[in-house]
Amino acid sequence: MKKRPLSIGVTGMNATDNPAPGVGVIRSLAEGGGGERLVGLAYDALDPGVYAGDIVRDVFLLPYPSSSLEAYLDRIEYIQSRVGLDVIVPTLDAELPAFIAIEDRLRAMGIVTLLPTRAQFDLRSKANLAELGRRAEVNVPKTVVVNTAAELATVHEKIAYPFWVKGVFYGAVLVNTLDEAYAAFHKATATWGAPIIIQSGVSGEELNVVGVGDGEGGLIGAVPMKKLLITDKGKGWAGVTIRDPELLAVAERFVKATGWRGAFEVEVIRERSGQYQLLEINPRFPAWVHLATAAGMNLPRAAVEMARGAKPAPLRDYSVGTVFVRISIDQIAGLGDLERILTSGEVLRASPTLAPTFVESDDAPRSAA
Repeated sequence: MKKRPLSIGVTGMNATDNPAPGVGVIRSLAEGGGGERLVGLAYDALDPGVYAGDIVRDVFLLPYPSSSLEAYLDRIEYIQSRVGLDVIVPTLDAELPAFIAIEDRLRAMGIVTLLPTRAQFDLRSKANLAELGRRAEVNVPKTVVVNTAAELATVHEKIAYPFWVKGVFYGAVLVNTLDEAYAAFHKATATWGAPIIIQSGVSGEELNVVGVGDGEGGLIGAVPMKKLLITDKGKGWAGVTIRDPELLAVAERFVKATGWRGAFEVEVIRERSGQYQLLEINPRFPAWVHLATAAGMNLPRAAVEMARGAKPAPLRDYSVGTVFVRISIDQIAGLGDLERILTSGEVLRASPTLAPTFVESDDAPRSAA
């Protein structure tokens, strides 16, 4: 009898000009691992990561958790029956409340995760950022939360133009007039609902930190990055790892103030005065997480180890000056992959980069469909 390799599911397979973190997490897990079975969990048949057969062996479509938690769990249970899921790494803000809600039921199924508590998740939300800044002793740009267009009409009396109009989960638009603010407000509410966060515009260098908290106020590891190129959607298209002890101290204060458990990303602006202004805390790995792995700190692997109950030693060393620059490529795949994901919602493919799969009750390799 041979024991099957660990099976790790990763969500967020979108990799367009506003990429989700899933592909970066999978690339990190594929490096220095022990031949785990990496399973992509996608929400759209045309998510580019679905067709990245060189890094992910199996891919399954998930229903949106907002439609029905029971249907969501049923689908995960089915996937587990197919590929033996042991760990899931959620990577999308909008799905995290669902994963937090079903964490115990997943554990009962034999699937573990590394998630913040619901209280931690809510505290770092955009709507509560001012309170978080107070607790963590971090400056936060002036922020107002609005729920209606009528409230928006007078918000300029509290925050001068230009200011950011931010959706509760994603999206941020810098506006200079009330008409622009209305347009951004209605677009954000149509996509994510209320509330909408109005945040004062601040200027300076945009810096980010990816890290993992141990759930007890400690930091497992963190890597700061300076954006070198930003898209029109505000997404980093190129960046470089930097040495910035004061920025790492901001991440440490956030983790200590919240007792954060799991992955996170800190987004700040460093003003000309040298002061940091906290823009957002994202409750998961960012799309650029593979940069940290390339710099020597594999945070997704540490998160998987923690989800399984291990206590990895704190990670402190990384290479300063490691650069990422995104490229757009044409992901080539066979028509069969598209047909299978559209008709059955799954693609099982053999991968020459992974060891053959063995299950505990079966001595023979299980071939992929």
